[in-house]
Amino acid sequence: MTRSDLMPIGAFARRTGLTSSALRFYADSGLLPPAEVDPVTGYRYYATAQVERARALRRLREIAMPLAGVEAVLDAGPEEAARLLDAHLARIEEDAATARQKAAAVRSALGGDRAGLLIATVKGPVLADAVEQVLTATAHEPGMAVLGGLHVEAGGEALALTATDRYRLSTRTLAPARPAEQSWSGTVDGDDLRAAAPEVRRTPLVRVEAVPHGIWLRLRGREDRHCRTLPERFPDHRQLLASLGEVTTRATVPKEPLLRALEEHPGDHVTLRVSGHAVTVGPPDARHPGTTVAATVRGEPLEIRFATTTLYPALSTAIGPDVMLDLRGHDQPVTLRSADRGDLTTLAMPVAPDHPA
Repeated sequence: MTRSDLMPIGAFARRTGLTSSALRFYADSGLLPPAEVDPVTGYRYYATAQVERARALRRLREIAMPLAGVEAVLDAGPEEAARLLDAHLARIEEDAATARQKAAAVRSALGGDRAGLLIATVKGPVLADAVEQVLTATAHEPGMAVLGGLHVEAGGEALALTATDRYRLSTRTLAPARPAEQSWSGTVDGDDLRAAAPEVRRTPLVRVEAVPHGIWLRLRGREDRHCRTLPERFPDHRQLLASLGEVTTRATVPKEPLLRALEEHPGDHVTLRVSGHAVTVGPPDARHPGTTVAATVRGEPLEIRFATTTLYPALSTAIGPDVMLDLRGHDQPVTLRSADRGDLTTLAMPVAPDHPA
């Protein structure tokens, strides 16, 4: 290493975004020792090759990773580093969810725990199932927090839950044991609902109340759960549903065999060929054989392509043993319908764009 490859601590600090005091701290901790220390003056010099490690260290500390975790990530290979990062983020999210719940409980206590507007009283297992089914159509996108939320509409004798990631739309309507006191709608944070679902499932009857900036899930015999509402406007899903064209082909297929057929073709895209008395699932390249599932088909034969990540979650969360596919053409949204005990789940998904096989 030549002297030209070295830089004093001040210059190194400016290149890496770390302060000189932070660099001394990380040097003393063994995370980032200087490349050379002048034995007379004690001045510290760093090598150009250390810049990327220092920048990575700074970014890891910015996400509150402890020193031991930082060292493990910096010294790990790419796959192990990614695993350690995912584990750290999961802990952060869990801690944040716990803190939100505790803050909500404190806020409620300070306000005298006044009851909010009754949205509905719903059976806990039914509500938990519906939340988990509909949340499969959410997405986390920077600047579009509303796509990670679940839109709740209460009124009359129904409670409707809807989510969309712009590539698919999922909606489920519940018949509450006790309806809303008045009409209400809002978009509830999906992560909050996802975290609350296990406790909701264990509660026979859940009272859902709307309060400013959120909803309360009142769980008799358990700690109530607060879920935030999102301020952004939810996409106009009613317009999407109303604009759907006439159904040209309808296929009723057993759910489990269709799921198994999808699992046998795990590529990014999959093609459904609907004709006669069957639905054939295969890769986009028609030269490769597919898996045939017996079905009741009405209408014209049709071939339609999907992104696997769009189709599989929609099918896996459908209710009951059968699913109905309402098709409108090879380039039109498809509706998946399933019913059990009078419940209806509808997922409308645009066809995947044309990709080479």
